[in-house]
Amino acid sequence: MFSRRNRPPASPESPELLDAWKCLDARDVPGALRQLRAAGEDQPLGEVALVAGRAAAAAGFDDLARAAAALAAAPERVQALYDFGFACVERGVSYLAIPALREAQRHSRGSLAVLRELVSAYEDEGRHREARDELVRYEHALEEWPDRYLLVFNALMAGDLETARRQHALLRDPEDPRWRPARDRQNRMLARAADAERAGALDATDLRGWQYVIGGTVLGALSPFGFGAGMTGRYAWLQDGPELCLRGLLRLRTLLAAAELQPRSVSLLPDRGSRILGRAAAEVLDLPAEPFAPGREDTVVVAYDLNALAGHDGGPEALEQLRERVPGQVLHEHASCWTDAPAIAADSVGLLHQSVVAPWAPQLRQGPDGGVEQGPADDRPEAELAAVITGADPTADPGDGDGPADPDEAFTAFATAVSGTWLRGERSRLMSAGPVPSSRFA
Repeated sequence: MFSRRNRPPASPESPELLDAWKCLDARDVPGALRQLRAAGEDQPLGEVALVAGRAAAAAGFDDLARAAAALAAAPERVQALYDFGFACVERGVSYLAIPALREAQRHSRGSLAVLRELVSAYEDEGRHREARDELVRYEHALEEWPDRYLLVFNALMAGDLETARRQHALLRDPEDPRWRPARDRQNRMLARAADAERAGALDATDLRGWQYVIGGTVLGALSPFGFGAGMTGRYAWLQDGPELCLRGLLRLRTLLAAAELQPRSVSLLPDRGSRILGRAAAEVLDLPAEPFAPGREDTVVVAYDLNALAGHDGGPEALEQLRERVPGQVLHEHASCWTDAPAIAADSVGLLHQSVVAPWAPQLRQGPDGGVEQGPADDRPEAELAAVITGADPTADPGDGDGPADPDEAFTAFATAVSGTWLRGERSRLMSAGPVPSSRFA
């Protein structure tokens, strides 16, 4: 039983808060959290804490439940604000942490501990510009590591190269060896930015350029749909086809040539989609195909979708083995999810999507009555499906005509410009979409 203190106030500040309580009464914790997000950041923190505390108790998150109870009892107490924010970040609801930590920062007059936790919450939400602004506001008090490092990182992720470069020049090498990998990653990001800037605008719509800067991934194709309506080169829901698969492989071939790489084989990952695409890649690249083996050098490892690979027998082990680079090894992923990034970032990606249906998966089609129905999966042999890909027409879909042209010549110029900084460092997971926004769909 919940005490009267855990009941909603008589006059809720917003319908979303009231709906959150209704969700909790129905034992719908995810629904309550969605309503808390929808309520925005201007709600009374004590009332938000009551809802969050009951949700946390229902989910078994005792640390967050205790922190929420303390905040509900003393919503202006700095320690209560900080503890609640910290617990929210730890439990993956950073959007709830931000208002509390902002308030704690205001009352604490610039505590670095509070500032760092607030920056962490902003980063989790992909709000790098706000993280940068907070760090700039307290620049006079920042420590070199981690604070100025975080300023450089968030300036980069916000697309602010000027601030990133200026602050990076002020950042001395860390004495603590634990920070040296972070310093090396930041050096590589800035080096990639210099190359990408020569190849394109590197502005708020340069998806290919920023994808390369933040993760070292060369993006093959831009979506020709909804560019100016919020997608900026990413797909939302995509029913994939062999034409797009072949186009991605041809761009991979161009990329390998621009980097003057001469792989000796194509490595087939264990899931069906990757084996199909890998067989097609072997034909396009005129290379022998062989099962993936960790440590093999001078090979192109082909994945259809790394998230799908993660759910296949042997997939998690393969992903872990691909995290660290092997000389001459290139990892190509055809369809990469940008809203749920894979465990590692591929060196080459055919396209970015939020949701994809593979060409051989059950796809939507027009039924006999003129309506839409789901067809069966295509269970033809892998070699036959690979032949369908290599025999497809790779001509780009003109789309809705709203986006920029993406001719082969422009891709070749980009691949050539970045060849000197490509294939360096570990394949770290992308934790943010970076400076180029795209619309998300529930």
